[in-house]
Amino acid sequence: MDLSRRTILAAAGAAPAVGGMALAADARADDEAYWAKVATLFDPPPPGVIQLENGYFGAMARSTRAAFERNILRVNRETSIYARDAYNADLETVRARCAKLLQVDADEIAFTRGGTESMVTLIGGYNRLKPGDAVLYADLDYDSMKTSMAALERVRGVRVVRIDLPEPASRQNLIDAYERALAANPDVRLMLLTHLSNRTGLVPPVKEIVALAKARGVDVLLDSGHALGQTEFTLRDLGVEFAGLGLHKWIGAPVGVGVVYIKKDRIPDIDVSILEAPSNPRIDARVHTGTVNFAAMLTVPDAIAAHEAIGLGPKARRLRYLRDRWAEAIRGHPGVEVLTPPDPALHAGITSFRLTGRTSMDDNRALRARLFERYRIFTVERAGVAKGCCIRVSPSFVNTAAQMDALTAALRDLAKA
Repeated sequence: MDLSRRTILAAAGAAPAVGGMALAADARADDEAYWAKVATLFDPPPPGVIQLENGYFGAMARSTRAAFERNILRVNRETSIYARDAYNADLETVRARCAKLLQVDADEIAFTRGGTESMVTLIGGYNRLKPGDAVLYADLDYDSMKTSMAALERVRGVRVVRIDLPEPASRQNLIDAYERALAANPDVRLMLLTHLSNRTGLVPPVKEIVALAKARGVDVLLDSGHALGQTEFTLRDLGVEFAGLGLHKWIGAPVGVGVVYIKKDRIPDIDVSILEAPSNPRIDARVHTGTVNFAAMLTVPDAIAAHEAIGLGPKARRLRYLRDRWAEAIRGHPGVEVLTPPDPALHAGITSFRLTGRTSMDDNRALRARLFERYRIFTVERAGVAKGCCIRVSPSFVNTAAQMDALTAALRDLAKA
């Protein structure tokens, strides 16, 4: 099943005279008929369920799934004949395709099994710390990354600084929060920064925060696990030298594929894996996962093709539209707190909420269960936010406006209780 811009446009019933690429690039975020046709390129969720927990991993397009199945058949048939011969050359083709997506050089990226492994490679491997230095992370960072940063006290002999980001957030108070933390802790040499929070959906002003960190001699490890495929950015424009990314969330690759990025001249600052020869200069030597899922790796170009056929711009606009459809409709409603600000520069598709006063994990676990049992709306509870636990809502671009309206109605109903 070939997925191309022409396929998308045919599915959407577009007039040929409009031109394929122009229509895809200009697709309206509120054109429900168009996005319903795009949805037919994916397998639907179970009947009767409103799936609003797409942040765990994203569904593959049918064309990607078909390619994955073909690749599984090939690998299963050829086994080590393929893995010990043709795979290496094929992987370089995949690497080049992924580097093009990220607009970096192919020798600046290596494949991992996901964004978490990418970030742990950077955190655990960063070798410029010495005893007496400090490292910094925030409440909205991902659990595994926070744990890894905290472990540097034991592993590297450094001091760990943890900050809570402001809620409600604004562009300036986020910049100020990091600037105050760095000014108060001049011994910080390494900082974790989450590009798009898995807890609340907050997108901080990354470029500005990276610049102020660099001005103080602080290296930034950027966790872009949720940003890739949801937001429009390039790592080089952001000034980032180290980043972890996932391909099975918003790009739609098979589960188990991530990317670690290290700017070419910074590769030596990340330790070589203990499973590799210490003199190996390549980025690949920083990651050693053992036997990989060959078929999943081979399917990455198909996932990228599907992603680009739909278009990052249209996807990003659609995700923001769906987010605004419920979040801005419920904002200010008595008893409901929307955690991500309305400023479109500070969010993408993900946003979390909590019911006033219900800040425990048990409260939010029960709320998530009620949303599903009573309204068939599937979400997930999130802990770790300084002001209390919450419910994360992460629609896909193929969700509908009516589904977001159903969430709004459900929240109004639940807030009464």
